[in-house]
Amino acid sequence: MSESQLRWELADAPHAQSALFDESIFEREPGRGEFRGLEFLHVRAKRIINDLGGTPYGFRYTINAYRGCSHACSYCASGETLVLMGNGRTKPLADVRVGDCVVGTERIGHYRRYVATTVTDHWATIKPAYRITLVDGTTLIASGDHRFLSNRGWKHVTGTEQGPAYRPHLTLNNELIGTGRFADGPKHDEDYRRGYLCGMIRGDGTVGTYTYPRGRGTNTVHRFRLALTDIEALDRSREYLESFDVATQTHLFTPKSETHREVVAIRASKKTAVDAVRDLIVWPSQASEAWAKGFLAGIFDAEGHYDTVVRICNKDREVIDWITRCLGQLEIPHIVEPPAANDCVNVRIIGGLQNVLRFFHSVDPVITRKRDITGRALKSKCHLLVTAIEPLGIEMPMYDITTGTGDFIANGVVSHNCFARPTHAYLDLNIAEDFDSKIVVKVNAVERVRAELHPRRWAGDAIAMGTNTDPYQRCEGKYRLTQGIIEALVERANAFSILTKSTLILRDLDLLVEASNRADVRVNFSIGTLDEHVWRTTEPGTPHPRQRVKAVAALNEAGVRCGVLVAPILPGLSDHPDQLEEVVRACKEAGAVSISPVLLHLGNGTKDVFYDRIGETHPELLPIYRRMYGSRKYAPKADRDRITATVNKMIGKRVRIRSRAAVDAPPRPTQLNLL
Repeated sequence: MSESQLRWELADAPHAQSALFDESIFEREPGRGEFRGLEFLHVRAKRIINDLGGTPYGFRYTINAYRGCSHACSYCASGETLVLMGNGRTKPLADVRVGDCVVGTERIGHYRRYVATTVTDHWATIKPAYRITLVDGTTLIASGDHRFLSNRGWKHVTGTEQGPAYRPHLTLNNELIGTGRFADGPKHDEDYRRGYLCGMIRGDGTVGTYTYPRGRGTNTVHRFRLALTDIEALDRSREYLESFDVATQTHLFTPKSETHREVVAIRASKKTAVDAVRDLIVWPSQASEAWAKGFLAGIFDAEGHYDTVVRICNKDREVIDWITRCLGQLEIPHIVEPPAANDCVNVRIIGGLQNVLRFFHSVDPVITRKRDITGRALKSKCHLLVTAIEPLGIEMPMYDITTGTGDFIANGVVSHNCFARPTHAYLDLNIAEDFDSKIVVKVNAVERVRAELHPRRWAGDAIAMGTNTDPYQRCEGKYRLTQGIIEALVERANAFSILTKSTLILRDLDLLVEASNRADVRVNFSIGTLDEHVWRTTEPGTPHPRQRVKAVAALNEAGVRCGVLVAPILPGLSDHPDQLEEVVRACKEAGAVSISPVLLHLGNGTKDVFYDRIGETHPELLPIYRRMYGSRKYAPKADRDRITATVNKMIGKRVRIRSRAAVDAPPRPTQLNLL
């Protein structure tokens, strides 16, 4: 046995949890005899019952004793790579966390557009590093397996033109899609803070000293006030003023109405405080770069807006001059528009989204809503030609994330994130080949189940098995972990369900009968088709579907309730009414307590691998799948409804589901790993 060092950072649940394994080490054991060709990765789980919380899957608690790679990929980038966050700022990839909002892309109408998306996973590994250099000077450090969106589609960093390592990869003729490298953000030092306060207060604040008669004398009032609808800018201004020993009080300036947002203000009325504010907003004799960035951030938060372009408006010609002077100092292209009818002058940043982001990142305004680029199309005048792809000759820490859109913006270009399902750990395994040959085995699963089912820790909730990987896959014949888990559940009379494609479940028939006599137990077989050709093409490693039908019959005859998920139904391959009717009839004859159709869904990563394989076996169907699924995981609702109606009609006409099924509804239809 050999050992390899990895980081394990993801639980079985779709949402990240704490470390899954006791140690960041696994042991490799090559398969022998009937398991030749497999490699088993032994790990010790820190927990085995996974709480999915409020999920849409129809179950909350799951157990998965085995974890295949399940298309976990190795698309990683350097931890220093800047990622565009949902608030318009950037964060190093290594610092991104699950739950963060980042910017991804999605095809909407005729264009791919920027959209907000959530990070569902984040991990690290060590990979050989490559440097990709673009014509504008953008530098990207990534693994050879990483993919970027180019003018010719998604491309790996490295690959070959032929042979087993063939895959689409970057060449010096490709252009990457995006805005190009992100600008460095400012340091919020004293000069920056002074500049910000100058821009903000000159844009939206009032500072004054007033004298008026009072009795026989006069009264002098000193007043500073800044009233804003955006609390982010108000909080920053108050914080910056406090750093200069200017204390303020906060109060409600204007309550919210049907047509206006609430306005909150900060104020100061002491002479020393007001005099200090005046000093802070004095124009400098020579503006430093930090002051210029702060001033532009402040005046934009006060008087700027962004829809398709950035504009900063003001009537004071001196303020306009300082805006243009500071933009010039930072070399940000801009023009001054002619005065409007109300004498307002707009300074407009030109050069498209590339310069908009450069402005935002260089000066760092604080109001999030004004930095929102979502909805903007990716089309750009930037020509990000790849000028060099170089191996660095070293291995270095690499990071990756999974997002809802399947991508993110890395240093200004669209980056393809890991397309492992959120329910699988990143194992540093190949996305296509390793799924069938490398199996993660939680060798202490039975021990952990018994510990976690202790009455003081467990309330007896039902547990689902087979939601992630098949509990009766081939290696169960070697390790018998599922058998041990069921024994533990029987000991506690705990309800559970199993979803499988494997007839190996009949080995445990007596145990399942005992379990059914003590608790609510439900089995579902996944039988997508009885078509011999379709089965051999799409599920060659699974038991013959007719053997699965026999297993359904054996379970029901023994008193173990067993239903069928007709899943996955493959458009163009197994969705013909005659094919569906054949499955329905066979399931009825086997005594299935429920029959539920599930039209193919293609999660992140599964889609790419499925397209590759369908392109090899049925290339004529590939355009149909691309049109049907587009950027979606699921087929259009009309197609799903059509399949459901077809199968339900067949059930109603030809299948008489056992009456007990009306009381014990099947779990929400799902789909086992497709490939």
